Amino acid sequence: MEFRHYSVLLEETIDWLNVQPAGSYADGTLGGGGHAYEICKKLSGGGHLYGFDQDAAAIEAAGKRLSEFKDRVTVIRSNYCRMREELNARGVQGLDGILLDLGVSSYQLDEAARGFTYREDVPLDMRMDQRQEKTAADIVNGYDEMELYRIIRDYGEDKFAKNIAKHIVRTRERKAIRTTGELVEIIKAAIPMKVRMQKGHPAKQTFQALRIELNQELEVLKDSLEDMTELLKPGKRICIITFHSLEDRIVKNTFRKMENPCTCPSHFPVCVCKKVSKGRVVTRKPIIPTEKELEENNRSKSAKLRVFERS
Repeated sequence: MEFRHYSVLLEETIDWLNVQPAGSYADGTLGGGGHAYEICKKLSGGGHLYGFDQDAAAIEAAGKRLSEFKDRVTVIRSNYCRMREELNARGVQGLDGILLDLGVSSYQLDEAARGFTYREDVPLDMRMDQRQEKTAADIVNGYDEMELYRIIRDYGEDKFAKNIAKHIVRTRERKAIRTTGELVEIIKAAIPMKVRMQKGHPAKQTFQALRIELNQELEVLKDSLEDMTELLKPGKRICIITFHSLEDRIVKNTFRKMENPCTCPSHFPVCVCKKVSKGRVVTRKPIIPTEKELEENNRSKSAKLRVFERS
């Protein structure tokens, strides 16, 4: 299957990045290369883009799409959490802009063999980096009931998390759960019929939770944001697109903390903690897709773009 990924909030992101022809930029989630392509179009011979992705299919697809700009693009198969390490190894100390388009790609969702889908019966995989040995099946069959409950509750925000975890454990006592179809049936059995009839697909939230846990998506984001921001030159920006409240909350709170890191009690007349602001939040409210974009791509409906500028 051809790698494809609709580049959400494309025009808005490129505008907020304020791409300069001779600048150095990093796309931490390259995907199909849609955002990267628009950045490269604005670069001159002196500009350069460093594109990161841990998915082999994304690396191959982006490499082909960006081949006309090969003199100004470096494609790196790595998680964006290693951005500083990878760039420093290439002699890059500062950037003029950073982009992250978080979450799962259209290709990963639609290519059934990748095991992200709850609409077909395929092996439970969900690895964004297929060099990783652990799969979603290992979580489903290996985590104890309380651990399963925690991730479905926290990462899936499903009010039936406790019952879903209980049903998973009961089922696997008889037979290991190996496919997405098997897991979907277990989840359906754990949710009341009238609830299933009222909401979207009953497995959506549990599948999201397993994917986030397996790929450590929230931990990577939380641990990397400040470090990446420090790679920016003064006055330059990091643009982050999120797709659910868990990601967005991390980005919003981290941006606020970087803008105002002071931990002194409010009644102190002057700051004594000596923590210095890293910059300013440019977007007080997130940028969301236009009606036109929503008509073209329904999957963009939950997207939010936030921007931070380095001081």
